[in-house]
Amino acid sequence: MNADRRVMEYFPTLLDRDASDALADWIETKIHEQGWGLWAVELRQTQSFIGFVGLNRPAIVFPFSPCVEVGWRLAFPYWGKGYASEAAREALRIGFEVLDFDEIVSFTSIHNQRSRAVMERLKMRQMPETFLHPKLPPDHPLAEHCLYKQRRSEFTALRAVE
Repeated sequence: MNADRRVMEYFPTLLDRDASDALADWIETKIHEQGWGLWAVELRQTQSFIGFVGLNRPAIVFPFSPCVEVGWRLAFPYWGKGYASEAAREALRIGFEVLDFDEIVSFTSIHNQRSRAVMERLKMRQMPETFLHPKLPPDHPLAEHCLYKQRRSEFTALRAVE
């Protein structure tokens, strides 16, 4: 998944096996330290791993830090089936109702229309200003990012009308 150009299109590099394993180890460590994080997603029918979705406190300092983000990465064959939206909605529920966060953000390259569509399906609010990702050179094609937010009160109001 992390070596698939389609999946990693809006990330600066593909991950080789060692880097992908290191990411999985980091995710597991964060879950053990905090009790929450980016969770493995599997198909109910087959228990096959299809990616990860969950919550994260970015280690990078952003203009809107500190924050908790909701994020996702799914293997290409599982795109367009609603899995990212379904799992991210549950991650938001856990973040607001179990972990008691006041606000959760999500962000991506301004060019990543697929992830932006998930953020919009989650009814997150797009912020009017963009920002440059601090780990990328300002002239990098992926440097400009957009930010979406959702407050607990907004999530609760949306759940009331579902």
